[in-house]
Amino acid sequence: MNIFNITHREVQDPPIAHWFFNNTRSSWLWLIVRLYLGWDWLDAGMHKLTPAWLNGGAALKGFWENAVKIPEQGKPPIAFDWYRGFIVYLLNTESYTWFAKLVVAGEILVGIALILGAFVGIAAFFGALLNWNFIMAGAASTNGLLFALAILLMLAWKVAGYIGADYYLLAFLGTPWRREHKVTDAPGGKLAGTRA
Repeated sequence: MNIFNITHREVQDPPIAHWFFNNTRSSWLWLIVRLYLGWDWLDAGMHKLTPAWLNGGAALKGFWENAVKIPEQGKPPIAFDWYRGFIVYLLNTESYTWFAKLVVAGEILVGIALILGAFVGIAAFFGALLNWNFIMAGAASTNGLLFALAILLMLAWKVAGYIGADYYLLAFLGTPWRREHKVTDAPGGKLAGTRA
């Protein structure tokens, strides 16, 4: 029942969006973006393979303590009180002891996955999540650009890893490069599905 009397139609993407996000010819562009972003994540994670990050999380603790400070003049690094409360909770529960290891492992794994082109959409999502959290904690730096590139890779998940491991991984899972079924006239006038 259509109570609003609306005709339902499928809205097509503009040709340029279709080319960027659905055409395997654009995979060369996404390879460059993937390698740049992947190397950035891998490099960041490798630089954190230090005792300050891995043995007790002192580096992350210091970052969080600076992020929650409210200066007498000017704006605090964290703009949203709910996020500041979240970081204060993590500090009070000494979560930096295990969270620092999670950050290091996450950065390295995201970097490796993007470089190899393995599950690019998922890797880009977790990279964007890391960037978003860094931005929320007041660390702008390159995080805005990296966040935007990760969003683009998520949109291009079907073709971003085409030149990479996703060519095999996604085909093995049956998406998006499985063989298409075509409907043709079969003997006797009936329709039958055949593989292309």
